[in-house]
Amino acid sequence: MPKRVLSVGQCVPDHGSISSALKRHFGAEVVGVDTLAEAEQYCERNGAPDLILVNRKLDIDYSDGLEVIRALKAAPTTSAAPVMLVSNYPEYQAQALTVGAVPGFGKAELSQAATLDKLRPFLG
Repeated sequence: MPKRVLSVGQCVPDHGSISSALKRHFGAEVVGVDTLAEAEQYCERNGAPDLILVNRKLDIDYSDGLEVIRALKAAPTTSAAPVMLVSNYPEYQAQALTVGAVPGFGKAELSQAATLDKLRPFLG
C-alpha cells in the first residue's frame, strides 16, 4: 500500500512537482488541498496521512502556513502525524519546529539527496 501524503496550500505547478518527485522516489500518493478546513476534512474522512506538507503561505489566500501547522498539531486526528513546512527560508523552517513540525524543505531543494533523506523516515 503506498504511503499517503497530504499537501496543503501549494500552487498547481508546485503540487505537480512535489507529487511527481514523491511518487518517483517513494511511490507515495499525494493529495492536494487548499485550506486548513479541507485538510481537516480529508483527515476526518481518511485518517491522518503518513506525512503532511504545508506551504509557508497558502496559495489560495496567502494565509500563514505556520498557523496551519499549529492547528494540525493541536487537532486529535492529526496531532501525531508528521508535518513539514515547505519553504526555502531557514528562519521559517526554524519557526515551524517550534510549533511542532519536523524539519522540512524548500521547493528548490526537492530533488536533493538531503531532502530525500528528510522524507525517507516517513515515506520509506
